[in-house]
Amino acid sequence: MVNEIDSESLHGRLTAGEDLLLVDIRTAGEIAGGALPGALVLPMHLLPLRLDELPRDRDLVLYCRSGARSYQACAYLMQQGLERALNLRGGIIAWARHGYAISFPGH
Repeated sequence: MVNEIDSESLHGRLTAGEDLLLVDIRTAGEIAGGALPGALVLPMHLLPLRLDELPRDRDLVLYCRSGARSYQACAYLMQQGLERALNLRGGIIAWARHGYAISFPGH
């Protein structure tokens, strides 16, 4: 069972200053179209290679375009012992639909 968070809850926690790590698991091409501000870029296929870079002492919020790939990535991280992984339900699509901030890398 993967733990999930919705856009409204995530926005509230970020606004409250909670120490969350946002992890964008999309490809560089997808990220060029916009990302959550301050997110760590870690494409899904590199997760197994960079596992030790992820903190185990705070919540990690993984996201992709729609939430499907990040759901799978969270399941993988939980199998590896990272129990504080959360999937952003609906991905960046749901985040943008609520009108929350999107940053454009390189601009």
